[in-house]
Amino acid sequence: MDPELLRQLGELVITSLPTLFLFFFLYVYLRKFFFSKIVRVLDERRQATSGTREAASKSLKRAEAKAAEYEEKLRAARSEIYQEQEELRKKWRDRQSAALAEAREQTDAELKEARILLAARTAEAKASLGSESEVLSEQIARQILAGRVS
Repeated sequence: MDPELLRQLGELVITSLPTLFLFFFLYVYLRKFFFSKIVRVLDERRQATSGTREAASKSLKRAEAKAAEYEEKLRAARSEIYQEQEELRKKWRDRQSAALAEAREQTDAELKEARILLAARTAEAKASLGSESEVLSEQIARQILAGRVS
């Protein structure tokens, strides 16, 4: 190597040493006083954000659990109401069937009484007609005989 080149290289290194020391000093200073604070603030922000997200996630899970519990209670209440309504409908049908059966029995009894009464009146009317027809036939016979005699 050329001695002139080595000398220029040595001057360059010597003149650049203050810049190099200033650069390292600035790097250490910024890292310690500036970047450490920024990193700390960013970490705190990240922790606060993740904490908030975790809290929101837990709140959401609790809300979902309560909603599911509410839905289950609502489903059970509806089921109970439907069951009560069905029991009430069954009682009404039973009462209606009983009333209908009683009405049928009463109607059948009244119908039997009416038939018996009708049969009795028919027999009475036939007997009355039988006796009246005999009286009428006798009167007609008398009239006819009286008409021949006179």
